[in-house]
Amino acid sequence: MDALKLVIILPEYNEEECIEDTTGRLLSVIENLQQEKLITNDSFIFWISDGSTDNSWKLIEKIHSEKPDKVKGIKFSKNFGNQKAILAGLFESYKYGADCFISIDSDLQQDELKIKEFIQKYKSGAKIVAGIRNNRETDGIIKKITALAFYKLMNILGVNLKVNHSDYRLVSRDAVEALQKFGETNLFLRGIFNELGFKQDYVYFDVKPRKYGKTKFTSDKMFSLALNGITSFSIVPLRFVSYVGILMSIISFIIGFSAWWEKVFNNSTIPGWATIIVTIGFVGGIQILCIGIIGEYLGQLFQEVKSRPRYIIEKELK
Repeated sequence: MDALKLVIILPEYNEEECIEDTTGRLLSVIENLQQEKLITNDSFIFWISDGSTDNSWKLIEKIHSEKPDKVKGIKFSKNFGNQKAILAGLFESYKYGADCFISIDSDLQQDELKIKEFIQKYKSGAKIVAGIRNNRETDGIIKKITALAFYKLMNILGVNLKVNHSDYRLVSRDAVEALQKFGETNLFLRGIFNELGFKQDYVYFDVKPRKYGKTKFTSDKMFSLALNGITSFSIVPLRFVSYVGILMSIISFIIGFSAWWEKVFNNSTIPGWATIIVTIGFVGGIQILCIGIIGEYLGQLFQEVKSRPRYIIEKELK
């Protein structure tokens, strides 16, 4: 297979501390790959500034003015979120006629030296190559537990996700073309690529300590991503609501029958009113949970029906 035209996609939000360092390190990777004739000389880096309020975009503009052929990018009008930034990176850089695209976090905690392995997997026939973390040693205990619980839950719900799957990923031009046919406003990319049906492969990497600043992917954003993934790919929670409703009806019938039995045959009231109060509270909690689950799905439907744009580009560096 001939040398490939590669685009490295870098979503960023308020990452001014690492813009120059990340760009330099990735340009070095690109240069090495070009020397090995794995990628073409017109391969480049594509920054997506996701509504940053710091000096990130100014730094990207400065680097672009110095190396317009090697560094390009777009700036969102506001913060639309990591998933939409990656999606924009794929769709907008697709216009440059690249053969494949690799998305990677802008802090480069994901090992950029593995990019060569991604390309080799692509050359071996894979249309999508997903990056898988070897471990979660850099995460706190709570994040480790919640992340593993999320992957187990997604697999229980029928979404086939490998544990420690990340958005460090190579996507072929064919896969991007197929992705453009999906019209949902909110796309959970880790799941949607499994829906495309193309041959996949995996690259395993170690996560490095963060060199600059703090992560902008906060707990509420991770929770939102997980919730979006669940409601985008499975109706099992809605069926859970139905099952819970049936179960609560059975329990209520048993309690009612017990009360009737005590009154008719034993001529006494039921002892243990505290138990009944606890049961009522439990049933009320289940009802609220079920209403919340239904509300999440209605919220997803509401956003899809409005058909608002996934992102708005304010500026572009070509």
